[in-house]
Amino acid sequence: MKNLIVLLLGFLTGAAIFFIGLVYNPFIGEQGTSPLSVTDAQTISLAYSGAASDSIVYTNDGESHVQPYPEKVLQLWEAPIRNTSAMATVMRDGRNDAIGLGIKISSLSESTRLIAGEALVDSVWYIYLPNRGVLFIEQTENYWNYFRNIILPAYRNGANTWKGAWWGGLTSGPGVLRTARVTGASGEFANMAMLGFESQTVNVWRVDGGPIAVDGHLLIELPETQVPVAVENREEADVDLE
Repeated sequence: MKNLIVLLLGFLTGAAIFFIGLVYNPFIGEQGTSPLSVTDAQTISLAYSGAASDSIVYTNDGESHVQPYPEKVLQLWEAPIRNTSAMATVMRDGRNDAIGLGIKISSLSESTRLIAGEALVDSVWYIYLPNRGVLFIEQTENYWNYFRNIILPAYRNGANTWKGAWWGGLTSGPGVLRTARVTGASGEFANMAMLGFESQTVNVWRVDGGPIAVDGHLLIELPETQVPVAVENREEADVDLE
């Protein structure tokens, strides 16, 4: 009996040391600023609320910290999609004016490696900007620092709430520089290949409600404008005539 107690205590101590080492691993740093923040190219900046209650509609399996909104919306409880969430929300510009509609679908990634500081989510955005066009964004997000800096402290807090001011980049790929793949689907963005980056500013997170006060941001880098082929040919013809 004594040996069993010693073995159990040793196991619990080892598990606690492993957990502390995993969470506070000094070799896993913060994600840092967006690689697009220093670009010289033209960019599009879009903002949205990360709180489910501020969205048009939000749904998941119904068992998450974040409850579906509105209450009677259908839940994604079927086995193939139970690790998926979907949100439709208003997209805003830098002046907080509504300029479009964004639909985001996210699923837990099979590539997650917590021991390497990778709590990964695969997600896509479908963004419609009236009179401009449609953007499709594909990315992998890493929520490790979100978990370490916000969710874990919320559980440790007596009120099960985290309050503060935390900014963090979410996008971790598939681009080499931790950027998302953005494709123009119609309008002025048609056939454009672009880069993107998503981040969030969190002020309040609760165990029983998830993100309460969260502002999301999408930064999209536009490609350099190219002169249409027809115009180039016309200029060459004018030179020949001269």
